[in-house]
Amino acid sequence: MALYSVYARTDAIPSVVPDRFSWFAALLPPVFMLTHGLWLALVGFVIGVVALVLASSWLGSDAAFWLYVLGALWIGFEAPMLRRLKLARAGFAYAGDLVATDADLALSEWVKQAV
Repeated sequence: MALYSVYARTDAIPSVVPDRFSWFAALLPPVFMLTHGLWLALVGFVIGVVALVLASSWLGSDAAFWLYVLGALWIGFEAPMLRRLKLARAGFAYAGDLVATDADLALSEWVKQAV
């Protein structure tokens, strides 16, 4: 079971965001950002990786690797927040939280409650 945040807009299908760690975002941050249309986060990620590569000669390759791993883990924890910010910029409003086993079940339960 997970907690899902529901975001709705009058002219669009509601979106459901799980409030949990995202392994997809932690293991493949740029692919996660491209999949969810998080362009600003992707630009920040690329700038951070370029800065890390440039600083690796000063920091050492092991330290640069572990800093990348920490950054990827941070993105895994903050993935729901990044998706929520994107939805808020797109005009979606927070409509509530639901506990469900799946995103589809959370969305159907929210639709039942809204009607």
